[in-house]
Amino acid sequence: MAVKMRLQRHGSKKRPFYFIVVADSRSPRDGKFIQKLGTYNPLTVPATIQIDRQKALEWLHKGAQPTDTVRRILSFKGVLYLKHLLRGVSLGLFDEATAMQKFTKWSEEHDADFARRQEKHKKAKAAAKPVFVKKEKPAAKEAAPEEAAPEAKDDTAAEQTDAPAE
Repeated sequence: MAVKMRLQRHGSKKRPFYFIVVADSRSPRDGKFIQKLGTYNPLTVPATIQIDRQKALEWLHKGAQPTDTVRRILSFKGVLYLKHLLRGVSLGLFDEATAMQKFTKWSEEHDADFARRQEKHKKAKAAAKPVFVKKEKPAAKEAAPEEAAPEAKDDTAAEQTDAPAE
């Protein structure tokens, strides 16, 4: 029986959401699966990926073959690098503590790079966003002097009415 690690589509029309599953290669895409390893949401920027590294590593050691997309996801999350390091441990190239130290160093650098790219994307998105400036109406500026003029006319009219009374 050939076992594949692949994506199982969920979500509505034009709104994909995927489960990362281990399934028999003969089963349909959205059909029966052996175990669910995580989720993948390509609609968010950046894409949201949640995966259980230990389960994925166990299935890789058992011989499960990831599809191209799942291989990229596993590579991004460091599962394939961890498998590579553990292979070096089994060959006696270095001990397990050194392998875990290398993996944590890689993981920290990867997380920092990911955060930097995410911040760069946010800045680019904010810079591309159009800014609407509210223009002042020119009629409002002209109305102010006209309001002052009628008051002056009222004062002169009051003075004229006062003059004949004298």
